[in-house]
Amino acid sequence: MRESGVLMPVSALPSPTGVGELGRQAHQFIELLSRNGVKIWQILPLNPVGYGNSPYQPYSSCAGDEIYISLESLQEEGLLEKLPEPFLEGETRVRYDEVRAFKDPFLREAFARFQPTDDYRAFIAQSWVEEYGVFRALKRVNGGVCWNEWKEADKAWPEKRSPLSADVEAEAAYQMFLQYLFYRQWMKVREKARENGIRIMGDVPFYVGIDSVDVWAGKKNFLLDRDGRATFIAGVPPDYFSATGQRWGNPIYDWDYLKETGYRFWVDRIGYNQKLFDIIRIDHFRAFDTYWKIPASCPTAIEGKWIEAPGYEVLDTLLERLPGVNLVAEDLGDLRPEVLTLKEHYHLKGMKILIFSLKTDGKCAYDEFHDRENLIIYTGTHDNDTLMEWYEKLTIPARRKLRRFLKRQGCGQGSVKDRLLAYTWKSRAEYAIVPMADILGLGREGHINTPGTVGSPNWEWRMPDMDGIAAGLARYRGKMSNR
Repeated sequence: MRESGVLMPVSALPSPTGVGELGRQAHQFIELLSRNGVKIWQILPLNPVGYGNSPYQPYSSCAGDEIYISLESLQEEGLLEKLPEPFLEGETRVRYDEVRAFKDPFLREAFARFQPTDDYRAFIAQSWVEEYGVFRALKRVNGGVCWNEWKEADKAWPEKRSPLSADVEAEAAYQMFLQYLFYRQWMKVREKARENGIRIMGDVPFYVGIDSVDVWAGKKNFLLDRDGRATFIAGVPPDYFSATGQRWGNPIYDWDYLKETGYRFWVDRIGYNQKLFDIIRIDHFRAFDTYWKIPASCPTAIEGKWIEAPGYEVLDTLLERLPGVNLVAEDLGDLRPEVLTLKEHYHLKGMKILIFSLKTDGKCAYDEFHDRENLIIYTGTHDNDTLMEWYEKLTIPARRKLRRFLKRQGCGQGSVKDRLLAYTWKSRAEYAIVPMADILGLGREGHINTPGTVGSPNWEWRMPDMDGIAAGLARYRGKMSNR
């Protein structure tokens, strides 16, 4: 069955606190999706964002970012005496630091009023929860720097479990409480989605950030020196996005050690995300086949080399240990044939990006990527221009050729945006997923991230109210529901 989906970061939802939350507005968004025939809500990683506010450089693979906790929901539960006045409510950009500073006192008030339950005790008994709480507490007392710059005792805590000060113990308990709030609110969002026939597609980055509990508490899983610094880092060679490649800085896995442990790190990581999401998108799937290994001393990504990864072993292990896990593969970029062979071996859905597949360099415009059923078609992703931003950059002759192509395909009615979306929804692909910014016809103002760059305005796009979202979805109700 062909289904429609919408890509919308949780951070971009409207709320009274300047960032999307897991409360009333998230539930309203799900109702809007259901009402308009949408079956899949794709989000970006929900983990605590680190460097540059990127969800692909998080502090943890399992933890959720406390910035998304709904204060309204806490007040309804009696954990807040009263709600604060709206803060940055109508902003179209997320101002992360300001929002965190605003919400923290209210989250601490909730912690002070909370009475532990058996459910809470069972949650914090998970090993990753304690490790994350201690990690965040030690990061705070060490001035927020990366863990490999901490005091030696703090760097080695996962291995030695040395006693913690009372202040660190208290902060760790607070951080564990935040994770309990996040998990409970997220599971209510997921239950709301199930009730409305919506499946949620989560996003799991292939790599983890160096400044993360994953690396701090699992040093042997990565290629690090004695000081905890990466000896080799991840990225991609020069490509469409960057002439010097992309130097991501994530540490490379020690695949030999991972094999010795039965790939437990991957099983635990994907297994926990299986609890949170119906579909798991593996970002940078190609690294299961070959990955770009860059010496950490190199300032760019040019000086690297492709190394083969044990993809079949890892995926066999995941599918055996995690029955029913539903994986899809981000297989974009210049790939060697073996990547597609690996993907097809497990019958995983790959991806087609419309703005990359539509070509206007010939006498007539054409689509160079032929559709097939076991596929996800997107107009674009979080890493490229919005649909209208892309169109506006085309030359006038290219635009003319594109409009003629769309007319030949039976998509000649309405605005250019309407025609491009109609072409997307006509695809044979099983899933057709459109970013919310493209449904709304936004240009540069809806751009989420520019690869190879760090910091503002990346990851900041946000909708100021729900009315615009509702109107945008209603406009295409028939198109999305009748795929």
